[in-house]
Amino acid sequence: MIHSMTGYGKSVVELPNRKITIEIKSLNSKQFDLFTRIPLIYRDKEIAIRGQLAKKLERGKVDLSFNLEHIAKDVSSKIDYSVVKQYYKELTTMAGDLNIIPPNDWLTTILRLPEVMKQEVEEIDEDEWLKIENAINSATEELINFRIQEGEMIKNILTEKIENIRTLLLSIDPFENERVEKIKSRIYDNLSQLENVEYDNNRFEQEMIFYMERLDVNEEKSRLTNHLDYFIKTMNEDKAQGKKLGFITQEIGREINTLGSKSNHFEMQKIVVQMKDELEQIKEQILNAL
Repeated sequence: MIHSMTGYGKSVVELPNRKITIEIKSLNSKQFDLFTRIPLIYRDKEIAIRGQLAKKLERGKVDLSFNLEHIAKDVSSKIDYSVVKQYYKELTTMAGDLNIIPPNDWLTTILRLPEVMKQEVEEIDEDEWLKIENAINSATEELINFRIQEGEMIKNILTEKIENIRTLLLSIDPFENERVEKIKSRIYDNLSQLENVEYDNNRFEQEMIFYMERLDVNEEKSRLTNHLDYFIKTMNEDKAQGKKLGFITQEIGREINTLGSKSNHFEMQKIVVQMKDELEQIKEQILNAL
């Protein structure tokens, strides 16, 4: 079964004092890469979240974000007087050095500076975290379902491209027989033009057979057919096999390249080029397969 690495999931959890929207997005990647945007109050749960998502999603560049909206006050703010005093001291000193008259609203300005307001955040209880964890699971399941749907589209494309290669492979047969006869005819013609040259006809026939065997592509055609069959079989297995399909694709490419190097025929080489084009499209799709 093909799963895409592209996916999206969303879930909303409403708590007595806050509303949290959880979004999970994933793109293709060779391994599992998780980027999180989690509010400070839940940061100690990040390691557990990473382990949970790595197990379920396996691979992909995953982005997890918490969008927190306060419904009621759950934080209290206090002014850090020591910080205010330090800011005031430095600003008045600077104003004196630069001969600047301090404005009347300096206090308002200072209160906007960093570290002036201290926030005391409430700790979360287990019931609250359980609801958030359920929301993460819900968003993850939605992402996985998205991956399955996208994977079905990838599977259809891959099946089409594999069958296109199979059809192109069958179209080689007429040109292959024609190629062998042309090569034989050319060699005999060149040999007949030589004057005053004697040769052993039996030895010549043996060399001709050896030369034809070097140009024979039946083994490559057979191996390529087997690789195409194996690709389809692997693609239809229950477990996601994106990496394995990538390895099979490499083997398909090797046989196509060998077929092209041994063809020695313009029409056959044109077919090989078309096969390579189909294979490149397969590789592009596999990059996004889990």
